[in-house]
Amino acid sequence: MKNQKVGIMGGTFDPIHYGHLVTAEAARTHFHLDKVIFTPTGTPPHKKGYRVTPAEDRYLMTILAVNDNPFFDVSRMEIERTGYSYTVDTLELFYNEYGQDSKLYFISGADAVFDILTWKDVDRVLSYCTFIAATRPGYPVDKLNQKLSQIKKLYGKEVYPMEVTGLDISSTDIRMRIKEGLSVKYLLPESVEIYINKNGLYR
Repeated sequence: MKNQKVGIMGGTFDPIHYGHLVTAEAARTHFHLDKVIFTPTGTPPHKKGYRVTPAEDRYLMTILAVNDNPFFDVSRMEIERTGYSYTVDTLELFYNEYGQDSKLYFISGADAVFDILTWKDVDRVLSYCTFIAATRPGYPVDKLNQKLSQIKKLYGKEVYPMEVTGLDISSTDIRMRIKEGLSVKYLLPESVEIYINKNGLYR
C-alpha cells in the first residue's frame, strides 16, 4: 500500500512491557502513523556476552502484547535472519517492501540515539527512515539536543525527540523482579505475565 507512514519499533523485548507499548502508541498518534511494526531482534550485536531469551519466546510475548491494538503488528524479519541483526539490514528490507512512496519512522529510546553514530552504515540507516527519540519526563534534553544537532550537521537528517509521559519501566528490572519472586503486575500485559510464568522464564 502506497503513501503509508510506518513506524518500526525495534528491541530485544526481553520481555516486552507497557513502556514499549506506550511509546509506540505515543509515536503513532503524535506522528500520525498508519501502523507500528514491532521487530524483535534476532541476535543483537550490542549484547554480545549477554544471555538473551530465545527469539521465539520474545516474538510470542510481543504478539500477545500487541494483539488488542489493530494499528500494531509484529515482524519475524530479524529473528529469522542468521547472524547478527543490524538495523541497517532491517531498514533496507522494510524500505524495499514499502517502497519509496511510503515513509518509515524508526522509534528508539533517546539513550540509543547517543550511540547512533557508532552504528553500522549509519549514513544508510538515516537515509531509509526518520528517527523518533523517545524520552521520559525529566530527561536531560540539552545533552540530547546537542547530539541531534551533531547528527543534522553531519548527515543533514532530523531526529525528532518525543516525551513519553508517565512510565519508566525496564526489562532488566522486570527480569530481576521475577528472579527474586516479586510481583510484576501492572508493569506488562497480563497475557505476557501468564506466558512468562507458564514457560518458567527469568527464574
